[in-house]
Amino acid sequence: MTVNIMWNQQLIEKYNITGPRYTSYPTALQFSDEFTVPDYKKAFVRTDQAEPLGLYIHIPFCENICFYCACNKVVTKHKDRAERYLKALLIEAKKIAPLVAGRKVIHMHWGGGSPTFLSNHQIAYLFNSLREIFDFDLNAGEFAIEVDPRSIDRNTIPVLEQLGFNRLSVGVQDFNPEVQKAVNRIHSKSDVRALMLQARRYGFESVSMDFIYGLPFQTPKSFKESMQAVVQMAPDRVSVFNYAHLPSRFKSQRRINRYDLPEGNEKLKMMQAAIEVLTDAGYVFIGMDHFALPHDPLTQRQRSGELHRNFQGYSSHRNCDLVGLGVSAISHVDATYSQNQRDLDGYYKAVENDQVPLWRGCHQDNDDILRGEIIEQLICHFQLQYDAVEASYGIDFTDYFEDELMQLKSYESDGLLQLKPDGIVINYVGRLLIRNICMVFDRYLQEINQIQNYSKSI
Repeated sequence: MTVNIMWNQQLIEKYNITGPRYTSYPTALQFSDEFTVPDYKKAFVRTDQAEPLGLYIHIPFCENICFYCACNKVVTKHKDRAERYLKALLIEAKKIAPLVAGRKVIHMHWGGGSPTFLSNHQIAYLFNSLREIFDFDLNAGEFAIEVDPRSIDRNTIPVLEQLGFNRLSVGVQDFNPEVQKAVNRIHSKSDVRALMLQARRYGFESVSMDFIYGLPFQTPKSFKESMQAVVQMAPDRVSVFNYAHLPSRFKSQRRINRYDLPEGNEKLKMMQAAIEVLTDAGYVFIGMDHFALPHDPLTQRQRSGELHRNFQGYSSHRNCDLVGLGVSAISHVDATYSQNQRDLDGYYKAVENDQVPLWRGCHQDNDDILRGEIIEQLICHFQLQYDAVEASYGIDFTDYFEDELMQLKSYESDGLLQLKPDGIVINYVGRLLIRNICMVFDRYLQEINQIQNYSKSI
């Protein structure tokens, strides 16, 4: 297989600055409480009612705290705490259902927290209740759930398959026992392997694994060994995320001693090791930190020019409004983004008083939609054709983006991309730095210095 990425240490060190991951545009930093419930409801009226629908279900509970975690979570061992939450979530779902009546749900993702904190009975109750509220296309859709190998029993996989889930995302993070102990996420390699084998036995179409590099006590050697273990288990997708240590923002990260963290150059070597091991084994570099085998829908959609990016990362479903349900969940409907209340008390108060649990959001103006399309094309496909953008948005690309194209000349001089008369092509050496290239088209970063609010690009 032809490797579609190239490592250049000098350029990576030069451009390895902080920046957005572009799971939305504008990013969440532009969300505000000036976006109201009437704004939220009007978005459903404007959107194309014939288009399919995606759902994101946030389950915030975890049995144990992972010290690196920056997710919205509630740590408890009492599963009965989920009962009130499930009732509230279904109340919210029923409130949304009339706004999307007749639309087929072709994509659903359960994230957290840890969705497998729920008992098998609770999982089945929630899934079946959502099927009664919304119109699911179980034959053609993608229904994914994040699973924690520490909190899943041998009966969970059969339950998930019987319900209609067809994709699993397994949060591994690292196989090294010393690293696991340092971040309080302990599981054995054999546990993960058994989970993978069971998922295959029950016919799951796609299984992914998530890893983090930059955790305490990790070394390039130990992380390479983790990647080699991944190859042996052969998940369909692998995500390799950069750990951002922000203890002032995330309380749990204060349990990590910063002196135990690898230095920046060591982190780069870990990512380089991951790229080498995974691509040598036949994985395709999808973009940023995602890899997939050639048969996986992500790879196929990228080849056909249909790859998409949303709050769950790269997605195989385009032209699909996304409705987020649950605490802190984010929706993208028509030309709006909206986010639910981020704490349980606020969420419960709103839902149980028959209110939409809205916290904040934003409208996308025409310029936002245009720039968002450009960023998505670059981050998903590593190229952009001017004529397609001009036809869709009625602009002259080189006039509209004159300043941005001037900025990109320095990237071209460094060999990251090619500025052609009819478009932009990202070279293999520039693909790892795609976030940097996309940042040139982000007018909010250009207007306000917000760059310090993000993780490093590699």
